[in-house]
Amino acid sequence: MVRKSIISAGLTSAILIAAQFALMLPASAQARNETPTEAPSIAPPAGTPSASTRRFAIRFLTDSEFPPFHYYDEDGVLTGFDVDLARAICLELGTQCEIRALPWNELLPALRRGEADAVIAAQRITPSLLKDFDITDRYFYTAAWFAGLRGGQRQAITPELLERRRIAVARGSPHEAYLRTFFRESAIETTETVEQAREAVRQGRADLVFGDGIGLVFWVNGSLSQDCCELKGGPFFEPKFFGDGLAITVPRQDIELKRMINRTLERLRRSGRYEELILRYFPNRIF
Repeated sequence: MVRKSIISAGLTSAILIAAQFALMLPASAQARNETPTEAPSIAPPAGTPSASTRRFAIRFLTDSEFPPFHYYDEDGVLTGFDVDLARAICLELGTQCEIRALPWNELLPALRRGEADAVIAAQRITPSLLKDFDITDRYFYTAAWFAGLRGGQRQAITPELLERRRIAVARGSPHEAYLRTFFRESAIETTETVEQAREAVRQGRADLVFGDGIGLVFWVNGSLSQDCCELKGGPFFEPKFFGDGLAITVPRQDIELKRMINRTLERLRRSGRYEELILRYFPNRIF
């Protein structure tokens, strides 16, 4: 997961984005001096039928350093797309909802010890994950994008269009592997970090940068880009390189919870609630 590329935009960039897109919340993952407040528990409305007589609460775990999926806002309250989706699932099921943040590397061990019922933390699906846990249906798909200087003709990006064009990309990333597989005639220029690849475009040392779509949309709309650039072409989906989407992780033995969440995700999509959350946190629709 390309985590640092998003966090690096910082609190200032996130506030500027929020000012431009009124529906978007601040994407802040900064540490604070005060003790952050956990996401408040949500009780189901009176009279709401329970989806399961055996399930009165769902205990979700997430982390707090991956905006806009999960982070502490300026008031120290845990928020983000994943957090609000967990709340929506609980409300739809008519259950109590507990959402607690832990450091990323403690999430799965805590789930294994039975300290929670599910992990919702922008978890990519990997063979090692599936070896020990089960997952729900995908609730989000990630995409890669190109970005370049503003202006120019808007057109679909193809390998032929980018022959001999300079493309900056982080060395050793899945995005570099994708370029070397499908854009072999381009001049691929690798950098040590994602930030250096973006800066190469801003300074004119590369024609385009290729990387994680979420990170790029925060960069082009934030202060670090100095309004130099915009997304180019369209999204690139390739599970082999960019993952097979994001899912909620549950214990392998809790088949009933998996079924409940899957049914609920489908109802949230049909009702339009899922689309509301998408537009709140991803107003540019980068996928």
